[in-house]
Amino acid sequence: MKVPISWLKEYVDIDVPAKELAEQMTMTGSKEEETMELGEDIRNVVVGRIVKISEHPNADKLVICQVDVGTGDPIQIVTGAPNVAEGQLVPVALHGSHLPGRGGMDIKKGKLRGEVSAGMLCSGDELELSDADYPGAEVYGIMILQEDYPLGMDIREALMLRDTVIDFEITSNRPDCLSVQGLAREAAVTLGKSFMTPAITLDPMEGSAEDEATIRIDAEDLCPRYCGLVVRDVKIAPSPMWLRRRLAACGVRSINNIVDITNYVMLEYGQPLHAFDLDKLTDQTIIVRRAQQGETMTTLDDQERPLSPDMLVIADAKRAVALAGVMGGANSEIDENTKNILFESAVFDPVSVRKTAKRLGMRTEASMRFERGVSPQTTPMALTRTAQMIQQLGAGRVINGMLDVCECDLAPKTLDVKWPKINELLGLSLNPGQMQDILVALGFEVRMQGEVLAIQVPHYRLDIEGMADVAEEVARIYGYNNIPMTLMPESPSEAMKTRRQYLMDRIRECMVGMGAYEASTYSFQSEDVYQKMRLSVPTLMKISNPLGEDQNVMRTSMLPGLLGSLAHNQSHKVPACMLFEAGRVFLTDQKPGELTELPREPLRMGLVWYGEGADFFRLKGMAEVLLDELGLLDAAVIEQGTHPSYHPGRCAVIKLDGNEAGYLGELHPETVERNDLTGRVYAWEMDLEILLKYAKTEKTYRPLPKYPAVERDLAVVLKKDIPAARVREIICREGGECLASAELFDVYEGAQVPEGHRSLAYALTYRAADRTLTDEEINPLQEAIIAGLEAELGAKLRA
Repeated sequence: MKVPISWLKEYVDIDVPAKELAEQMTMTGSKEEETMELGEDIRNVVVGRIVKISEHPNADKLVICQVDVGTGDPIQIVTGAPNVAEGQLVPVALHGSHLPGRGGMDIKKGKLRGEVSAGMLCSGDELELSDADYPGAEVYGIMILQEDYPLGMDIREALMLRDTVIDFEITSNRPDCLSVQGLAREAAVTLGKSFMTPAITLDPMEGSAEDEATIRIDAEDLCPRYCGLVVRDVKIAPSPMWLRRRLAACGVRSINNIVDITNYVMLEYGQPLHAFDLDKLTDQTIIVRRAQQGETMTTLDDQERPLSPDMLVIADAKRAVALAGVMGGANSEIDENTKNILFESAVFDPVSVRKTAKRLGMRTEASMRFERGVSPQTTPMALTRTAQMIQQLGAGRVINGMLDVCECDLAPKTLDVKWPKINELLGLSLNPGQMQDILVALGFEVRMQGEVLAIQVPHYRLDIEGMADVAEEVARIYGYNNIPMTLMPESPSEAMKTRRQYLMDRIRECMVGMGAYEASTYSFQSEDVYQKMRLSVPTLMKISNPLGEDQNVMRTSMLPGLLGSLAHNQSHKVPACMLFEAGRVFLTDQKPGELTELPREPLRMGLVWYGEGADFFRLKGMAEVLLDELGLLDAAVIEQGTHPSYHPGRCAVIKLDGNEAGYLGELHPETVERNDLTGRVYAWEMDLEILLKYAKTEKTYRPLPKYPAVERDLAVVLKKDIPAARVREIICREGGECLASAELFDVYEGAQVPEGHRSLAYALTYRAADRTLTDEEINPLQEAIIAGLEAELGAKLRA
């Protein structure tokens, strides 16, 4: 809602800068979106009069104008405008001026074809003005001023281009703030000022509205009140400058005086209005009814609209002439021949208006306000203001009286609220007098009855329903920043992360430290992803109202979503990309339609990687770094070539305490191609439930060793299909506590090694914390290792 400060000042004495007002109102609940200084891009442009025009000696299409700008001697300006004439008042950009049009221009004194030009005569386009802002602004050539302004007057003052506008974000529960009056009330309370209501006075009127038109409501549940104002002898004409400029500041284009009045009153009061050509209404009758089956109507945008019985229409004795609360009909619109008008001001059911506007795709300023609710008491007030403006602008003869059909209860809403409960809810210790002062300033009537505040809610506050709403009013005016910060009863004095949260933070930090970027993908996916991953379709959790067919089931794997993000990066020529995500998957054994239990939601982590530096062994090393970070020293990464999504022979399984904790490796070429990727792609998916269960967060301090280590090499020959991790597992088990480390340093196949076998050589380091180990202590350990390898793996010492 855009509101000029000049308009607000008609209701409240604003004595602070606009930016400060916007900041204070934001703190009381009316959030500022933007504060704009109108006309700030126009500088040093004044009103001037052309006193003499002569031909340019060196150009046929240019003329030399002597222009009086009120500074004494006329200044000389060269122009090529075809519409200049002596005696005209025109906007004059002086030396050093700035214009907003055409991307912005700085005007300086210079010469045109040898003749001095001390400035420029401006067109409407160069001032960014249209005919809606000033009649004749869109003419080809110089903009000619119609009124008699003082020479030298700043053009911003002359054309009322100078103002400050604040654009407020209005929440859906505050329809009263979709009006200048509503925001002025908020400004008054915020600044501690009085809200002033300008008096509305009407000249004497003749006739009787009841003799001019008839109103009947056949759908009281959808239209509780309908008021009408009749105006005869209407004169359609452009609106005066002040009205056009005020509407423009609010983002509304001027049309003519009648339409502008309806828009002006809507902005001022928050009550949408509509004007019917009274002579086009059959029998001068208005009937508020539901649409008939198969009925159609052409709206003001020249679109034929199919209607249905759940839509509310305004009709005359024969046909529908408007969609209630949305848009008028072309068969009753105001045109240049209109002489008699019926102004409508009504209350329509918000749900009905919203459904109609949504179904027909016709969201308007009027429908937006009706959807949020308008006050029945405001309905006649808006028409009284309309009558005043008609008389003020001389736009017609207002007929005495107002048609008013009211089917609603106009009694004010009352609430009994215990003030200690408000303090309890807000965590404050305000006394009832302070609360009463705040509520009275907001327009409430309050009486004290012991611990009870007997409150009468103002008619325009449709959002106030109970104690919580009253407490919110107290809190926002008292100041949210003045509410002390306190802990809830029995809450810990210091917030602590759980073990699970702590470990997840460590996992994310570790992944980022290894160069991966964290991603966030949808929990929804398509059944097609299983074909892309070369997997059979499992039992899925299907979504009853999916966003689309490509998001109709809950995910059972983290990889499909990540591969989609990876493909997006590759298609945008990103040379290398590594993404990871930790999130939940949704698993169930129940068939669709037979669900009796919620799905299992284990935590998983996926990683995908392509580009420079991506290979299997680096991926395996990253996995080992992560496992080590979690203290999972017993975890093993073992070759496993059976997962259908991965390349045969380039896949490994992570084993932990006999459980499969995940897979990693290079994706199968078909998996890569089906996911719109090219080249080699590496991935892993880990079961974080298992990793977090066995993670060790405790660190044990060990002093640096005082005694030297003993190193031995061990080379064994064994079958090629036996994993090196299995060999290391037996070495570490048989080596006991004295074996400090066992590192693989050589793999050999070829001469001296039987076919189908390979040689693995390990560097073994023995160390004791309290002594230097002797050969007599180490030899039995070496023999136990060799015996274990021979017994379990059939390994032989390499000669």
